[in-house]
Amino acid sequence: MFPYKTSLKLNKSLKEPLYLQLANQFILLIREGKLSPGTKLVGSRTLADLLQVHRKTVVACYEELLLQGWVESIPKKGTFVNNSLPLVQKVALADTIKTTKNENSGFNFYQNNHLLEKKAEKREEVLYINDGTSDTRLTPTEEIARIYRKIASKKSIYTFLDYNSTHGNIKLREVLAMYLNSSRGLKITKDNILITRGSQMGMWLSTQLLLKENDVIIVGETNYSSADITFQHQKAQIKRISVDENGIVVEQIERICKEQPIKAVYVTSHHHHPTTVTLSAERRIHLLNLAQKYNFAIIEDDYDYDFNYNHAPILPLASHDTSGNVIYIGSVCKTVAPVFRIGYLVASEDFVNEAAKLRGYIDRQGDALLELTFAEFIKSGDLDRHIRKLMRIYLQRRDLFCRLLKKELDGYFQFEVPKGGMAIWVQLNKQYSWNEVAKEARKYQLEIGEWQRYGLANKKHNAIRIGFASYNDNEIKLLIERLKQTFNGIKKVPIKHF
Repeated sequence: MFPYKTSLKLNKSLKEPLYLQLANQFILLIREGKLSPGTKLVGSRTLADLLQVHRKTVVACYEELLLQGWVESIPKKGTFVNNSLPLVQKVALADTIKTTKNENSGFNFYQNNHLLEKKAEKREEVLYINDGTSDTRLTPTEEIARIYRKIASKKSIYTFLDYNSTHGNIKLREVLAMYLNSSRGLKITKDNILITRGSQMGMWLSTQLLLKENDVIIVGETNYSSADITFQHQKAQIKRISVDENGIVVEQIERICKEQPIKAVYVTSHHHHPTTVTLSAERRIHLLNLAQKYNFAIIEDDYDYDFNYNHAPILPLASHDTSGNVIYIGSVCKTVAPVFRIGYLVASEDFVNEAAKLRGYIDRQGDALLELTFAEFIKSGDLDRHIRKLMRIYLQRRDLFCRLLKKELDGYFQFEVPKGGMAIWVQLNKQYSWNEVAKEARKYQLEIGEWQRYGLANKKHNAIRIGFASYNDNEIKLLIERLKQTFNGIKKVPIKHF
């Protein structure tokens, strides 16, 4: 007889009912081939006695197995493992003990070498360099929670819990239209806005609609790596142009346009990613004129418009667009906290409608309650108050970070103090490589991160972005100290060679 007593274990302290615990264990035994098709199960009274449970528990277990099709009941004969079940490939006992998860699939699938793995696991004792993220400890969680509770408690809230528009919540679109018109000089309505789950979704949707294999898109020779990878995934042809202290060199775009058709230009006009430089007014107008003349799209990724320390923010390209050539992408994720996946794509109405249709097949709709919350958060002025608070804090952090970096590590790094944003562009002395720095830094609980993504164009600039906004004063001092320990550990005397 099958060893039921030693094979079946019940735990009365679990929330899962005993009959389901029992049923799931029977299913596992059947799937593993230990109870093969046609095997007669022991009677309910006998099994109840063996396991010291009420007979009703066993009866309920057998009924559950019968409903799921694992067993069949034959009148006057008993309960049997379903004869129609196919034989399961038996696995050696040693293999089943070795691992509790499947590490390799049992089928072939397409892999993409362009895509980078997003690793999120972090250790508390390690200090991680980022490329310019907000300090989530400053998130106005109480204000957001208060608004969310107020909205969720309304009697009419059920109307927002069903399927709704793929464009996003209408109230948020209306509020965003007014907010972007007043703060960024746009001239739009709700019909020009698609709510996304962050700027990356807006970029992906735009790429799907704009680019096919071998279509040409122009980017800076240094560029946001996620944008490059998105375009490569679409098998587009990427053409790179120079970036100087005034942003991308638009004259080079004009030369390319005279030689061949292009579909789009990707630009981070406010603070070029990664170098942080601002696209000059002259080049902005030139680029808009070229887009109108040669009929290409401008994907304007305005990822950190809100943070300017030396002057008022320069209005985006989208504010001067009169011919519908600009696709303007932004989000509140970087300003408030990455967990709040609220972004927007602003474009001509026909493009927005097409993007909304496509969005419906990868993400049916956003979080309506969260979108309503942020509509109120923006309308009430809470967002502007939060930005003003961050501006004061981040300016002080920028100044401290740059002062200490210059004072303590002058021979190792060269940089310009950024006029805005949340990061600086740091060029490493060419005596050193980021590979050796990253390796040595781990000895001092410092992670440099994916420094390779800044060199996708193979320009050998030996530079990366280092964020300052997410660190408080003590953390900034600790980061600089660990960088000093790292270079002392490498044991080279730096000479000026950038």
